[in-house]
Amino acid sequence: MTAIKHVTGTAFIVAEYRARENEEAHPLYVDRVVPIFLDARTRAAADAISAGFPATEKLPRLRTRYFDDRLDEQLGSGCRQVVILGSGLDTRAVRKRSPGVAYFEIDDANTLNLKQARYAENGIDAPVAFIPGNYVAAGVLPLLESNGFDAGLPSFFIWEGNTMYLTRPAVMKVLADLKERVRQFAISFDYMDEAVVARTTGELQTTTFVERFAAMGAPWHFGLDDLDALADEAAMTIADAVTVGGLHRTYWPDRPLDSIVYDHYSLCTLKPRAA
Repeated sequence: MTAIKHVTGTAFIVAEYRARENEEAHPLYVDRVVPIFLDARTRAAADAISAGFPATEKLPRLRTRYFDDRLDEQLGSGCRQVVILGSGLDTRAVRKRSPGVAYFEIDDANTLNLKQARYAENGIDAPVAFIPGNYVAAGVLPLLESNGFDAGLPSFFIWEGNTMYLTRPAVMKVLADLKERVRQFAISFDYMDEAVVARTTGELQTTTFVERFAAMGAPWHFGLDDLDALADEAAMTIADAVTVGGLHRTYWPDRPLDSIVYDHYSLCTLKPRAA
């Protein structure tokens, strides 16, 4: 089996949490692919991050359902290309494959090399263009177009678990580049509010949660309180927006909200504003 080396630790932690939904009696989704990336070390690392704070592993599970649902909608409405930015150990290119739909994943070379190797070792055909690179430094479109992406086709961008690690200018540049270059698209992403990033929510568990990621070398920089203002600045419209707390109340109405962080964490889908 290919060794886990030089791959972003957060990718394995998120994958661990996502895999745990498979154990539920009535899971929000089923991901039978993700366990091929996991082992005792990844479980230990994930447990260390979530120790004493159950919300840590529930947040990625709820957001996975949101992104899966948005992807299903896009596939059903004629989307021809799916781009996953900072893909990590995302498995949608396998789980959500669809005739005539091309998948593209952008992430660092080590992560993508490990994914390709694990897929090969397990006999999994992944219909995806793996694109190594830093989309902030190199630009999303140059990376995509050099790997077969057609900016004229209806496309959907999944930007999961990325924005908090960036700066506001970097976030706005990604949106501006897509708006300028891609003819028809939607983009779904998640974001924390400013209090979480600034560690001023007043909830010790949430502050510790952010600090644990920083200690792993993955500090958070971008928080967002006004999605309307961001959409206006990007000349885009909000097609959908919800807090993870709202998802929790919808899908797990009988489970208590055990932290304020659910209502400080949001997901949205934006589309270009009509000319």
